[in-house]
Amino acid sequence: MLHDHDQLNIDQAGDARLERTRDVLRKALTDKAHGEVAVVSSFGAESAVLLHLVAEANPATPVIFLDTRMHFEETLRYRDELASRFGLTELRLISPSGDAIREKDPYGRLHLTNADACCAFRKTQVLSEALKEFDGWVSGRKRFQAVTREEVNIFERAADGKLKINPLAHWTKSDIDAHFTAFDLPQHPLVAHGYPSIGCAACTSRVEEGEDARAGRWRGSDKTECGIHFENGKLVRTANAGAGD
Repeated sequence: MLHDHDQLNIDQAGDARLERTRDVLRKALTDKAHGEVAVVSSFGAESAVLLHLVAEANPATPVIFLDTRMHFEETLRYRDELASRFGLTELRLISPSGDAIREKDPYGRLHLTNADACCAFRKTQVLSEALKEFDGWVSGRKRFQAVTREEVNIFERAADGKLKINPLAHWTKSDIDAHFTAFDLPQHPLVAHGYPSIGCAACTSRVEEGEDARAGRWRGSDKTECGIHFENGKLVRTANAGAGD
């Protein structure tokens, strides 16, 4: 049972994380301390928190949404709702070309036989091309989301040398929930139906109570990440890159 002073300490820690995040985003998106930086968002279960803070720092920030052509319809509607609500004026929609889809996955079933290859051409390659004009990018990854993310740092160096900024890295699930409540942020409609982590419709299933939040992603396989944050199945980064900024 939490006593009043325990709750106060928890709240103060959350407030400190919020202010740290605002400072990181202000330097990156308003002051341009790291050059030209974009935000990459899945417009998934927790995305509203980061996007709310991005809009607070600079609503003209380029926000990249990777449309794999296999998203839930609820995600596409949620994307438009958040962009409108937060006044995000530079939403960029990217997707694999029709030629690439016809060549690599004409029947939309590649994910059943080779999920890594599906993610590679629908996500990794498309995003890599879109990020060429930027010096770095912001993601919404958090340590509590999965064991594969428990060592995520606020600043990392990606395999291509670009700075990757994870401003919510140290936030807790309670921090996220509190921010949704404090600012009356809309939830992704699938969250109420048991989807705490949301990717492509074909590779996302409901999560049962007690399971890891990402247990519904690529269920039944040993795949845990789409590849955007990994190279050859492993996270590639330089620890504490830019940590002093």
